[in-house]
Amino acid sequence: MSGGGMQPHGGPIHKQKIPGVQNIIAVASGKGGVGKSTVSVNLAVALAKLGHSVGLIDCDVHGPSIPMMMNVSATPIANDQKQIIPIESYGVKCISMGLLVDKEEPIIWRGPMVMGVVKQFFQNVAWGELDYLIVDLPPGTGDAQLTMVQAVEISGAIIVTTPQAIAVQDAVRGVEMFKKLDVPILGLVENMAYLTLPDGSMIHPFGQGGGFETALRYKVPLMAQLPLDENIRAGGDVGTPVALSENNCGQYFADIATMVHDRLNR
Repeated sequence: MSGGGMQPHGGPIHKQKIPGVQNIIAVASGKGGVGKSTVSVNLAVALAKLGHSVGLIDCDVHGPSIPMMMNVSATPIANDQKQIIPIESYGVKCISMGLLVDKEEPIIWRGPMVMGVVKQFFQNVAWGELDYLIVDLPPGTGDAQLTMVQAVEISGAIIVTTPQAIAVQDAVRGVEMFKKLDVPILGLVENMAYLTLPDGSMIHPFGQGGGFETALRYKVPLMAQLPLDENIRAGGDVGTPVALSENNCGQYFADIATMVHDRLNR
C-alpha cells in the first residue's frame, strides 16, 4: 500500500480534522532507545516557552514514558461532552496511556486495541486551541503510525536517530514510511552524537556521520546533533525537561523548536 488516504485493502480513508489544532507533528524513529521521547518532550516544552499553545500525545501504548518525563501523575477525567481532559505540565497539555493505568501495569494488547486508543487520543481529547500537537510515536513502522496517518492530517514528521549504522538503517525505514504515506519530513535529529570529555575534547561513542549522511540523502535538514549529556538524561529521569533551562542543551531544543515553527509558517 502507499499513500496516506488508502486503507490496507484499498478503500478510502476519511481523515478527521481536530477542531482547534493547527499543526500535528510526528516524532518517530525506526528503532527504540534512540531518544525519540526525549526529543518529543523537549520540543513540546521549547515550543511552549516560545509562547505557542502545545499538546503532547504519547502514542507508545506499550511503553509510555511521557508521564515520568513531564512529571505528571494525575488521572485524566472527562468533561460534559465525554471528552478526556488532558493533564497540563510546563505549559503543555499531555495525554498518555501511562496516565490511565498503574505505572507498573503492563499493557498486553493486540494491534486493534492499540489502534483504538490512538484514535481516541486524537479524536476524543479536549485539546482546545493548539498551535502544535506533538505526537511521540512508538518505534517501528506499525499499527500506531498507520492509524495516526489515516486518522488525521500530519503537518510533518521529525526522524530521530543515533549516528551508528544500525540506528541509521532503521531511521531510513522511518523516512521511507512517511514518504510512502505522503507526510512531509521536517528534518532529522541525531541524538547521542558525541561526548565532551573533561579536557574539552570530543569522542563519538556511537560513530559519526550517520545523521548527516541520511539528511543529505533525503535532502532534509539535520536539525541538531545532540550530545550524550548528563543534563538531558537527568531531565528525563526526574521530570524536568532540559528545554526548561538556559544552558547549551536547552538551547539545542529552542533552536529545533524555532526551525519547526519557521518551516511550517513560511
